[in-house]
Amino acid sequence: MPVIDRVKRMWNAFQNNEQTQSNQDVLYGMGPNYNVRPDRTRLRYTNERSIISAIYTRLSVDLAAIDVRHVMLDEGGRYEKDSDSKLNECFTLEPNLDQAPRAFKQDICMTMFDKGSAAIVPVDTTVNPATGKVFDILTLRVGDVVAWYPRHVRVSLYNIATGSRQEIVLEKRNVAIVENPLYSVMNEPNSTLQRLIRKLNLLDAVDEQSGSGKLDLIIQLPYVIKSEAKRLAADKRREDIEFQLKGSQYGIAYTDATEKITQLNRPAENNLLKQVEYLTTMLYGQLGLTEEVMNGTADEKAMLNYFNRTIEPLVAGIVEAMQRAFVGGVGISNRERIKYFTNPFKLVPVNDLAEIADKFTRNEILTANEIRGFMGLQPSKDPKADKLVNSNMPQPVESTGTKSLERNSQNGS
Repeated sequence: MPVIDRVKRMWNAFQNNEQTQSNQDVLYGMGPNYNVRPDRTRLRYTNERSIISAIYTRLSVDLAAIDVRHVMLDEGGRYEKDSDSKLNECFTLEPNLDQAPRAFKQDICMTMFDKGSAAIVPVDTTVNPATGKVFDILTLRVGDVVAWYPRHVRVSLYNIATGSRQEIVLEKRNVAIVENPLYSVMNEPNSTLQRLIRKLNLLDAVDEQSGSGKLDLIIQLPYVIKSEAKRLAADKRREDIEFQLKGSQYGIAYTDATEKITQLNRPAENNLLKQVEYLTTMLYGQLGLTEEVMNGTADEKAMLNYFNRTIEPLVAGIVEAMQRAFVGGVGISNRERIKYFTNPFKLVPVNDLAEIADKFTRNEILTANEIRGFMGLQPSKDPKADKLVNSNMPQPVESTGTKSLERNSQNGS
């Protein structure tokens, strides 16, 4: 497409959108500035204070390590090559000015876990998606769905032109809306995770109360407090003890031999901690997590189970949502797909890597250079390293014209 036509057709999600909130701020120079990144996903206060943020971070970091690409398929429906499109550059190079591909995928996960769903919005495209024409995507951003309509959604999205988040209304067919596959476990009001958050908040409240510095004393005086004069005398005695404790370097006060003091703030047994431990164990089981996965000591089988039960449904949901919105029926008919790829040798111990490499090359599944690529080594310049051959078996000698001439000359002599 010529450059002039491309500029004329380019479309921005924030331009000419009647539902965009008016921004009365006047921009001077380089625009507004913030002490923190304004486009960053902010967890809700209850999630940020608890161990839930650690679970969110662990899941999002592992999911962001999986490669997502816009690819082309061959006639048999198999992966052929990466697509030479701007959408693939968003997945592999730069989805927007503020994020790298891995940070972008982590942003999707954190938004999806915290809000229950995430909206992946194509901000800059070559053609207005509302026209129904084929378009290429130049930039992508993650937003929060704040309102749902039959065919539209209202999305809170960061606008780089104004430097602030704005709410815009977009068609559902043009936005990749990803719902958390673990919604019933993580986001339902009475789900295991939400119950754990409430218990943790109660436990924090009890800890703050016990550590507030109060003594919670009951002083039994040697006389009956029924009249106003006795009540004033009791208040005077209480204030006297408070003054002694506050003014003493070591918090020591004296009392009369007939007075009796009972302290109430000694640790009272409650089952909050046991309930938190029980709900944490239950949540780990429902999410496919273990203590070993969280602290990085899990073996290969535990990690494989974790990736199959937890990470794979999450990344598959994200890829399917983007394929529906960004590729569509026309792209599917042209054999375009959005696929995710995992490194099969990432969890393999070094001791087993040589045996696995031998089996893959011997059975002509992978070439030697492909194996070297998985190991982070440079490809070999030997032409044999790019061929699917079994090096353990004798290979047929290719006859050339020169060898044939030499063989004929020898037979003639």
